[in-house]
Amino acid sequence: MSNLPHSPVTHAFSGIQWDPMQKLRLTDPEKLLLRSAEANPIDYTLNNNEESAAYVKVVLKVLAEASGASGPSSKVSYLKDLLPEDEALQMLFTDPMGVVTHYAITKLYDIVVCLKDKKRGSAVSMGSTFFNEDGNLIDEWRPLLRVLHLGGSGDAFSQRGAAYCLAYILMAGCPSQRFATDRSCKINHSSVEEPLQALVSWITSQLQSSASSSLSLVTPTLTALMSCAEARIKFANSGGIGYLSRHLRNGTKGGKSSATVQQLYELCFCVWALTYECNSSATVRATFARDNAVNSLVDLVSSAPREKVVRVALSALRTLAQCTADDAPSSSTKKEVTGSTFLNEMIGCGLIKYIDQMKERQQTDPDIVEDLDVLHKLLHENFREMSTWDVYLAEVQSGSLEWGFLHTEKFFKENAKKFEGPNSDFSIVKMLVALTTSNDTEVQAIACYDIGEFVRHYPNGRVIARSLGAKDIVMKLVDHADKELQRHALTAVSKMMVQNWAAVH
Repeated sequence: MSNLPHSPVTHAFSGIQWDPMQKLRLTDPEKLLLRSAEANPIDYTLNNNEESAAYVKVVLKVLAEASGASGPSSKVSYLKDLLPEDEALQMLFTDPMGVVTHYAITKLYDIVVCLKDKKRGSAVSMGSTFFNEDGNLIDEWRPLLRVLHLGGSGDAFSQRGAAYCLAYILMAGCPSQRFATDRSCKINHSSVEEPLQALVSWITSQLQSSASSSLSLVTPTLTALMSCAEARIKFANSGGIGYLSRHLRNGTKGGKSSATVQQLYELCFCVWALTYECNSSATVRATFARDNAVNSLVDLVSSAPREKVVRVALSALRTLAQCTADDAPSSSTKKEVTGSTFLNEMIGCGLIKYIDQMKERQQTDPDIVEDLDVLHKLLHENFREMSTWDVYLAEVQSGSLEWGFLHTEKFFKENAKKFEGPNSDFSIVKMLVALTTSNDTEVQAIACYDIGEFVRHYPNGRVIARSLGAKDIVMKLVDHADKELQRHALTAVSKMMVQNWAAVH
């Protein structure tokens, strides 16, 4: 388990007095149990099922009453750094419920860590503590979800701790985790379905933000959930793969994401874990293909932020390249997606070049060496079977255009008719038009060049390009600050306006 950072008011915990805190509505036995837990090691308090379950319910009751329904506390929730003892104790006087909320989260984290570390077969377990005799999840879990949704822009400590604890509590009720956690007690798996979906939905809502602070809230919980097959499926079905791909892409392309190298590693680890659902789920395979995950992983390999990031990115790419269709494609899937589909994407993103370069260098990590060997073999075998048009199509679909033999007059002369597409809808031209708005000026310039060459070599190409909005979009790039892009945009517009370009040229 990842460590939960200390609460900013940790030094105030020893000053908490339960009797004056009438708002918590604690009974005398409950106060006695809290005091006993403070006076003894956590292992002692969790030594038998009855006392363990009772202590957990009291801690969750304290959290429920202290956090309330009005949102984060007025003072403590906005603290970032650890306060010295005198300031922390003063905060206990000015914002007692804020301090108690952090106390409850800290104690719950200690409980979860202790129960996770117990040997399999122990009398006290996550199952016996957080699930009733009828096998259902205890109702007292609900304040944890409330802390997540009422956190607003404050109380990152409580949100991170609540999410982390809730993840381990819910995973204890998932069928895939029963052997690793506890098989001795009865558990009704359906009782964790709705809470797990609620937790996953909160995580995906946080991933919609590009802020590093939002990532730091969810990456520890998300990496923990990735060990659970049920959580992986729910996350993939909630659009999670797309959010991860966007953060990885922005983190390597200098986009809006402010992800640190460690966060990139954790996000990439999550993508790698999700690839293991590809063999058994056509929907997950289709989602990986739709959300441009291969492009993001190739960007990580090419930018090489750290060896550990490259290692896990290569492992994810290898799993995608080797995935097979164990199940039939779903009715909503237009075409079957397999490892060959992902290999075509990798070739379109230029992965072959990066793999060849990495193989030429002396690699010391045996995992990287093995992944490079496998990917090198699969990519080159697939490349030999692809036509020049297949390679071009894969490159455009990937959005990673690079100057080369695919962007020459000779290529367009030989392949102009193929731009119609199998459905005669000129979908490849539409993709090129979309790429003129890319954040990469080189990609924009190549897209302009390709549109211009299509106009030259396809009969009535000028009319088709105009009908797809190419002229108006490319015209806006004529005054671009980048001189190379400006030149290609001007040339493309000229080709769309001049009847006989060859004569003028």
